[in-house]
Amino acid sequence: MEVRKEREAASLPPTTRLHLAAAFFLPPRLTPQRVRYDRRYRTLDKYRFISWFLSLPLLVYLLFVVSPFLQAFYYSMTDWSGFSSNYTFTGFENYERLWNDDKFWDAMGNSLVLLVLAPVITLSLGLFFAYMVNAGGRQRSNETVSGVFGSRFYKIVYFFPQVLSLAIIAVIFARIYSPRSGILNEGLGAVGLDSWRQEDWLGGDLALWCVLAVLCWSFVGFYVVLFSAAMSSIPREIYEASLLDGAGRTVTFFRITFPLTWETIRTGWIYMGIQALDAFALVNVMVPEHGMDVVPTYLFEKAFRDGQAGYATAIGVALFLVTLVFSVLMMLVGRRDRIEY
Repeated sequence: MEVRKEREAASLPPTTRLHLAAAFFLPPRLTPQRVRYDRRYRTLDKYRFISWFLSLPLLVYLLFVVSPFLQAFYYSMTDWSGFSSNYTFTGFENYERLWNDDKFWDAMGNSLVLLVLAPVITLSLGLFFAYMVNAGGRQRSNETVSGVFGSRFYKIVYFFPQVLSLAIIAVIFARIYSPRSGILNEGLGAVGLDSWRQEDWLGGDLALWCVLAVLCWSFVGFYVVLFSAAMSSIPREIYEASLLDGAGRTVTFFRITFPLTWETIRTGWIYMGIQALDAFALVNVMVPEHGMDVVPTYLFEKAFRDGQAGYATAIGVALFLVTLVFSVLMMLVGRRDRIEY
C-alpha cells in the first residue's frame, strides 16, 4: 500500500502538485476546480483546517513561552548586568563559575530536599485525608461506602489554605515562628516543653524543616480535593465486591483505591515537585536574610541585588534542567498500563 501511494505521488504532474500546495493556503471557494474534486484534496482539506485553527495559538505560544526560554539560554552565556543593554558574550564561564559556587550548591541541596520530601509528605497526607472523607467512615444502612462524619466540612477546612496567597501564609508563619512572641514558642512553654523552645527557628538548621512544614500544610488541601474527585469516580460496585470478600480498609486502599487513582497521583507528584522547587515566596518572605536559600531566592539575589543577571540566568537554566529531568523521570518511572473500569 505504501509503495502504491509513493508511485501515485511520483506520478503527479508538476502543475497538480503546485495546485495542491497552493490549495493549502487558499480558502475552499478559491480552490481551483480541478483540485477541489481530487481525492487527495480531502486529506489536504482536513489537515489545512487543523493547521490554520492551531496556527495562531501556536504562534502566541512560540512568541511568549518558547522564545523567552531560548533568550535565557543565550543570556546565560553573557556578562549582562540586567541594568543596561551592554553585555559581552562569555561562553560557558557562568556555568564554570556555577560549578564551583558553594552557595549555589547549598541552595540546590535545600531545593532537592524539598523536592524529595515535600511531595512524599503532602501527597501521603492528601491521600489519607481524601480516603477518610470519601470511604473511611462507618458503613451506613443506605450507603455501602461513605466518608467520616462531617466529611463535607472537612473538605472546606482542608482547602482553606488555597484561598490564601503564599505571601500571606509566609507572613503568618513568620509570626508563628517568631522567637519572642510566636505562638510556637509560647505553646511549647505552656505545655511544659521549654527545652524545645528555640531562639531562632528560621535562622539555623531548623529553617529548612520549618519551610517544609509550611509548604506541605499550604498544599495538602488542594490534593485532598483532587484525590477526592478521583476517588469519587471509582464505581461503588468495586468497593461492594471487596467488602463481600472481607477486605478491610487497609486492603481496600492499597488494592483498589491506590491503583485506580495512580494517574492522578503521578500528575500531583509532578505538580507538587515543581511547587517545591519554586519555594521562592515562602523563603523570601518568611525566612530572614541569610537564614537559608533555595535556588529561586539565590537567583533573585544575584539578579537584583548583585546586578549579575547573566549569572542569574545560568542559575535559572540549571533550575529548568532539574525540573525537566524530574518531570521526565516521574513520567517514565510512574508509567503503567491504564486500568479501565
